[in-house]
Amino acid sequence: MNDLSNTSRRDFLKTGALVGGGLVIGFTVPAANRFAHAASPPPAPAALPPANAFLRVGSDDSVTVLLAHSEMGQGIWTALPMLIAEELDADWSRVRVAHAPAAPVYAHIMFGMQMTGGSSSTWSEFERYRQAGATARVLLVQAAAQRWGVKPADCRVDQGVVSSGAHRARFGELADAANALPAPKTVALKDPKDWKLIGKATRRLDTPEKITGRAEFGMDVRFDGLLTAVVARPPVFGASVKSFDATRAKAIPGVRQVLQVPSGIAVVADHFWAAKLGRDALVVNWNPGPNAALDSKALKAEFGRLADTRGLRAAKAGDSGRALKKAARTLQADYSVPYLAHAPMEPMNATVRIGRDSCEVWAGTQFQTLDQMVAAQITGLKPEQVQIHTMFLGGGFGRRATPTSDFVSEAVHVAKAAGRPVKTVWTREDDVRGGYYRPAYLHRVSIGVDAKGWPMAWQHAVVGQSILAGTPMEPLMVKDGIDATSVEGVSDSPYLKEVKAHTVELHSPQTGIPVLWWRSVGHSHTAFVMEGLIDELALSAQQDPVAYRRALLQKHPRHLGVLDLAARKSGWGSPLPAGRARGVAVHESFGSTIAQVAEVSVQDGRIRVHRVTCAIDCGIVVNPAGVEAQMESGIAFGLGAALHSRLEFRDGRVQQSNFHDFQVLRLDEMPQVDVHIVSSTEKPGGVGEPGAAPIAPAVANAIAALTGQRLRELPLQLSA
Repeated sequence: MNDLSNTSRRDFLKTGALVGGGLVIGFTVPAANRFAHAASPPPAPAALPPANAFLRVGSDDSVTVLLAHSEMGQGIWTALPMLIAEELDADWSRVRVAHAPAAPVYAHIMFGMQMTGGSSSTWSEFERYRQAGATARVLLVQAAAQRWGVKPADCRVDQGVVSSGAHRARFGELADAANALPAPKTVALKDPKDWKLIGKATRRLDTPEKITGRAEFGMDVRFDGLLTAVVARPPVFGASVKSFDATRAKAIPGVRQVLQVPSGIAVVADHFWAAKLGRDALVVNWNPGPNAALDSKALKAEFGRLADTRGLRAAKAGDSGRALKKAARTLQADYSVPYLAHAPMEPMNATVRIGRDSCEVWAGTQFQTLDQMVAAQITGLKPEQVQIHTMFLGGGFGRRATPTSDFVSEAVHVAKAAGRPVKTVWTREDDVRGGYYRPAYLHRVSIGVDAKGWPMAWQHAVVGQSILAGTPMEPLMVKDGIDATSVEGVSDSPYLKEVKAHTVELHSPQTGIPVLWWRSVGHSHTAFVMEGLIDELALSAQQDPVAYRRALLQKHPRHLGVLDLAARKSGWGSPLPAGRARGVAVHESFGSTIAQVAEVSVQDGRIRVHRVTCAIDCGIVVNPAGVEAQMESGIAFGLGAALHSRLEFRDGRVQQSNFHDFQVLRLDEMPQVDVHIVSSTEKPGGVGEPGAAPIAPAVANAIAALTGQRLRELPLQLSA
């Protein structure tokens, strides 16, 4: 992996400028295209926009791609370079990748800042990364044609070599000459039928780095003079330091400083263990603040009270109240989900070195722009004086994308107070108890069906905290008080579109608990609710769950496509061994539609998932191997929440602390997963998050088929 950290940002911003020998290409998406994310364009010429992200063809034949996004396991370290390599006709073995620095020019085309999230990296870069590859290809061909005295049309490119008749030249031999040529105003992109790399299963470029230990995560940062800090934070959200005694902490060998910072008391030491022991030895008296009485049971009761009151209207058609009165039968149900921690395998950490006119931050972050701005505010520097070194992320799931830049800002405060370079490290317990959770939600639903069991009236109340309120995303995604992430998957459900009289209302109470997007965001609860309810309606109507869904989804071909594919591949309707049953769920999120069939049993009172059949339509597929891996990953992540994970509050304090009581899926619980990808020419959708959403309802529906118990609360727990 090439290290580009010593290449100045100014050099990169000079489109076509020579950096250490070779050809440099810049590319971006113009503002007019911000929300047109990415149907496969025809091979007609595409206008080239101004520069902002970069491809370098080196004189050593290397092709280095600079990523504006963060690699956290989702596979963009491979998928995005594939887009460039496809149009460039590069030798894939010569492709190298590096994270880009933080700069406004790397802003996401939709969110207006440099970030990674929303399962958006591939579709948001689908056009401009291909344009960069095509531009470099044109320039290399022109350089070769001029050298040989032939027409560019007489040249062909394959595997990093330009040829014409008996003439042959490697990219590296042509890079300097190509760099001297003016960039074309337009380039023609390949017709999809000519793709050689896009759509082919491709091994990940970051795998060798991770297997050999060369990949550097935030926790791996080390340099001479670096100290380590662990922070004592309030045990209750909203609490503050009243007083502290550091006498015992300072007596721990290796402890250098004990400092008060806005988030608590930082113990700075030569290494982590000394810092942790010093933190453990602190005596801190806390002002409990306004949230010392937080209690999970009381919160749920309050959510239930709110559900019976009028909320903000998120969706409406017809008169649902009148239609309910005419229904042949009525289903009334409460569904609920708990607060959840993200629990990435690498806990939060950030390293900060502050100079007279500079600040450097090393972190696995999803929000480079906000981190840079916050660090600048704390240090009194300009944003451009703050350098963000994006490291590999040991998992993110949204936790490393906080609107407050909490773990980065804390690290900057610690380093500033210490006057030394410091790596601030969170323990697993700090991470689980540190807030920024997936909110708890309660759904209260009344559904009226006709004599044949089809829904004719639907009243739906959603109660849960707003993730977006008070964040930079609020102007974009909160309208008339409705946080779109609280109701996505309900208010826009294809099922509701078939119900002529429906109402969806939202309550967004404030609880004092910091909340945040979590893998699949609102779909993490709405898929569970909607697919559970549809299954209940199917069983009430004495219809097969797949056939019932199929009838409701006739106007939604992509839903039907994955539903039929998953049903067929799972053997839906065929006999199973005694003690097993299947359940199905189909859900759309982040531009992709997924159906999953779970095969389950109950062993010694515990739910066991043996097999999951997953069908996905995510539009144009760049790397099928990456899609398959993300479906497996999402299913494993979602199963942890479906079967085990929950956070509980008592006397204001989070009761769970580590994987022994905030349990995720264990290795021996991982089912066989079969992934089937629908061939599609639709615009690319996301794959990092959608796979997590349908698995909980698929399992719950299977349990209902097996035992007759309808489980409406996560995690799923069978009654005795």
